[in-house]
Amino acid sequence: QVQLVESGGGLVQPGGSLRLSCAASGFTFSAYAMKWYRQAPGKERELVAAISTGGSTNYADSVKGRFTISRDNAKNTIYLQMNNLKPEDTAVYYCNTWLDTKLGEIHVYWGQGTQVTVSS
Repeated sequence: QVQLVESGGGLVQPGGSLRLSCAASGFTFSAYAMKWYRQAPGKERELVAAISTGGSTNYADSVKGRFTISRDNAKNTIYLQMNNLKPEDTAVYYCNTWLDTKLGEIHVYWGQGTQVTVSS
């Protein structure tokens, strides 16, 4: 079964840093793009960062220059390095991937989320 497990969240002061991890299992990790989303209370879930199988990355404008997504295929893990954190970064952060099936269908998978709180 496909599993995505996030970790690394916590409480940090504005300007501080955190590194989130997402451990993946149940599929050929290296063959799929991976993404980080976040969702604050009362707001829509939004895409934060994405990384392709080849290592190309894309970021939301709000985090560009501060966050870095990376992947370690040997460990089946993606990371989100978050620097210069701001209060508006406070949210639950989710790992995400889209997988194709033998029937040609697309299934979307999410981790359980990890809370990031940025506060003074």
